[in-house]
Amino acid sequence: MNLLAIETSTECCSAALLCGERLIARSELAPRRHAALLLPMCEGLLAEAGLSRRALDGIAVGRGPGAFTGVRLAVAAAQGLALALDVPVVPVSSLAALALQAPQNGAAVLAAIDARMGEVYAGCFTQAGHGLAAAAPEWVGVAAALELPDGGAWNVIGSGWATYPAELRQRLPAAPLWAAGERFPQATEVARLAAPRLAAGEGLDPAAALPVYLRDKVALTLDEQRAARAP
Repeated sequence: MNLLAIETSTECCSAALLCGERLIARSELAPRRHAALLLPMCEGLLAEAGLSRRALDGIAVGRGPGAFTGVRLAVAAAQGLALALDVPVVPVSSLAALALQAPQNGAAVLAAIDARMGEVYAGCFTQAGHGLAAAAPEWVGVAAALELPDGGAWNVIGSGWATYPAELRQRLPAAPLWAAGERFPQATEVARLAAPRLAAGEGLDPAAALPVYLRDKVALTLDEQRAARAP
C-alpha cells in the first residue's frame, strides 16, 4: 500500500508517506506558511521513496478540528490530489492523530488543541492495542467547562494543555499520568490511523471527505468575549 497523508490543522505543517512497511515524513512548525510548504513536502516524500503520484493508493487527511484555514487547506489539497489520481480519501480526526502520540501506558488520553478565544478543541480516547477508541464526542468550549467521561488515570497532550494547564487540571480526577503541551497533530499518525481503514475499503469519494470544524463561528462579539472570560 502507498498512502500519502497530510495534516495542517494547527501551527504545524506535516506530510507523511507510507510505502508498504516504510513510513517517511516531513514536518515543520511554520504558522501561516502551510500553503507554501505542503505540496513541496509531498513531492519531496514521493521523490525520496522513488514513487510517482500515480503509484498512490489513497490520500489520508487530518480533517480537523483545528484552525479554519489550516483544516480547509488540508481537505482541499487531499480532495484535489485524490480527484486527479482517482483514488479515495481517508479523513482522520486531528485530535485522534494527536492522541496517538501519547505513551501506551494504559491511561485514557485527553487531546486538547488551543482553539483561541479562550477555548479548546478536546477529544477523549481510550487506548486499544496500537489504536484508539473515542470515549466521548469531540468538543469545543471554554477549558474550565470541559466534562470528562468517568475514568482513572489520564494522559494529556496538545497545545490546549500548554495554554490552559490550570483549567484542564481542575477537570481531571488527579494529576496527569503523563502530559505534553508542545505537541501537535502529525501526518505520521494520520497515516497510521488511515492505513487499516483504506485496506478495509473505507476510503471515501473525494467529494465526501469533509472538514470538521466543531465551531461554526470565528469571531466573537465583545459581549461574548467577556462572557467567555467570566468565572
